[in-house]
Amino acid sequence: QRINNPDLKMEQTIQYEVGFKQRLSRNSALTISTFYREMRDQIQVVRKVGAFPVTYTTYDNIDFGTVKGMSLDYDYRQLGNVWMRANYTLQFAEGTGSNSTSQLNLVNADQPNLRVIQPLNYDQRHAFNFIFDYHYKKGKDYNGPTIGGKQILSNAGFNTTISGASGAPYTKSSQIFSAFLNSRQGSSVVDGGINGARLPWRFTVDARIDKGFNVKVENNKKGSQKEYRCTVYFQILNLLNSKNVRSVHRSTGNPDDDGFLAAAEFQPFIQNQLDEQSYRDLYNAKLLHDDFYDMQRRFRIGLLVNF
Repeated sequence: QRINNPDLKMEQTIQYEVGFKQRLSRNSALTISTFYREMRDQIQVVRKVGAFPVTYTTYDNIDFGTVKGMSLDYDYRQLGNVWMRANYTLQFAEGTGSNSTSQLNLVNADQPNLRVIQPLNYDQRHAFNFIFDYHYKKGKDYNGPTIGGKQILSNAGFNTTISGASGAPYTKSSQIFSAFLNSRQGSSVVDGGINGARLPWRFTVDARIDKGFNVKVENNKKGSQKEYRCTVYFQILNLLNSKNVRSVHRSTGNPDDDGFLAAAEFQPFIQNQLDEQSYRDLYNAKLLHDDFYDMQRRFRIGLLVNF
């Protein structure tokens, strides 16, 4: 059991950023910025050894961390029908704990309140985004096809977003263990260091087609008209249906297999089940958990009304 600490201090975040923006042409600019963020007095679980009348577990402001990096941003302002933007960010997030209970295993093992700098759970080293937008204007600026003198594609166009990021860190285990059963069927042993392994890269492509139009509504009482700006759109999220890994089993680094069913040391336990084949089938079914992957391709149709 953990006892709350009413004497905790506020966590502090101090951030510095400096940048430089340069015009490259009449319609494009490049921005370079560097940033440094320092987190102080973060809350972490601790063990108060030798306390009266007994040793107990509580919380204290003993964690700290830093996030440092740089970003490049290229902005191509709309020229004709085209608008583009590209961004890349490199960052390093390190600290002594990713959340208030990340040291709980050490505390429960009667270890001292050790502080070690390690990658934080959100230490995403590389991230990039690319946006391409192509839209027709209306009126005298329209340059698209016409039918019977009508600007059929006015305020219409499409947008594509391509994003990618390197994998987040996780702690790999050198020993096979079950992701669902208790410690009698194996336990985790850290392989390397805490958050010493990385998930695979993630790539996503989203696309959207839309058409804008105006709707006028008469007000019978006042004898006036009110105009609404409407947009109908069709959107595809994860256009390429990429199978992006969100999490993996620590003992194998695989999102679909924790290694338990194939490990030699667990075969007697599996064979002693009421129905071995049924046990294996149901275990495999439980391994296919949606949370280990990002969502698959999705389609959206919508209507936006601005007033």
